[in-house]
Amino acid sequence: MNSESAEPMEGAPLIKPSSTDHPLYEKIVEACRTVYDPEIPVNIYDLGLVYTIDISDQNEVFIQMTLTAPGCPVAGEMPGWIIDAVSPVDGVQNVEVELTWDPPWGMDMMSDEARLELGFM
Repeated sequence: MNSESAEPMEGAPLIKPSSTDHPLYEKIVEACRTVYDPEIPVNIYDLGLVYTIDISDQNEVFIQMTLTAPGCPVAGEMPGWIIDAVSPVDGVQNVEVELTWDPPWGMDMMSDEARLELGFM
């Protein structure tokens, strides 16, 4: 399989790892936590909707995320909400948000805080 193929390599994770060691990572996570799914009183990060926060050496941010359902009424707006939340973070140069449906979101992706907030714990 060559590197230009769109197919993931066998054994490769479906979700690309985040840049957790980047100095801006925690600030970007906090910015994501200011964005809420309008139908669920929990922020998108703790809901598990943010799959990847990838930060380049030039502080360009790529966020891959999903929604609770493909028919979500804010599907067209949510990426813009995240861009608006993350762009003002000091040091961020550019923000790109991509929606994906693979893997599909499931309730098991929520943080313990989100489960507690929603009464699942």
